[in-house]
Amino acid sequence: MTPLNELIDFQLILDNLDFVLMGLSTTLSIAIISFLSSLMIGTLIAIIRILRVPILHWVARFYVSFFRGVPALVVLFFLYFGLPFSGVTLEAYTAAVIGFTFTASAYSSEVIRSSIIAIERAQWEMAMDLGANLRQVITRVILPQAAQIAIPGLSNVLLDLIKGTSLTAMITVRDIFQQAKIVAASNNNFITMYLLLAVLYWSICFIFEQVQHYLERRYTVKETPISFQSFS
Repeated sequence: MTPLNELIDFQLILDNLDFVLMGLSTTLSIAIISFLSSLMIGTLIAIIRILRVPILHWVARFYVSFFRGVPALVVLFFLYFGLPFSGVTLEAYTAAVIGFTFTASAYSSEVIRSSIIAIERAQWEMAMDLGANLRQVITRVILPQAAQIAIPGLSNVLLDLIKGTSLTAMITVRDIFQQAKIVAASNNNFITMYLLLAVLYWSICFIFEQVQHYLERRYTVKETPISFQSFS
């Protein structure tokens, strides 16, 4: 068996860590901007589907079905390599943000829609009986509660986005994946740099996981532990 110090070049990691981390801001900005944009679009889609707005309801269903069914890489390639044939040219970073916003909003809409549906119908009716209009009911009563329910699901969307940004290297975006590839190719040592990437992506996701756990403790109702003795 090959010793670990021969398989992995730790000196290579130390010498090039700064270079790889130069792409960190790009990785995080693409993920966060796409996530926040997807929240706005996803919320709108969820409300349209729940209220069954004529025509738009079917458009929203098609949108969700399409972008949940098409690989994100295909969307990125279409925006960056395909659109120029129609006279529209996007920068790689812009194409990445737009592409991930499209795909993430489809998933976010389903999380938000299921969270809204989980709220009792009686709350809609009580708010309307008190004189609130539909907009007030949605923005002041329903969405704040739905946001609490949606925390775990939306956190998963964000974590998937962070990991998914690695695909942007395929359209020349200088994220941490692309930076690591450059180092790996120039030193002919891919296993070392891919290990570094694994640790970096896990570390980033771990930080956001802690934020998720904080939000869950802060805003969601504490679950009652299940006693397995009750099933015996």
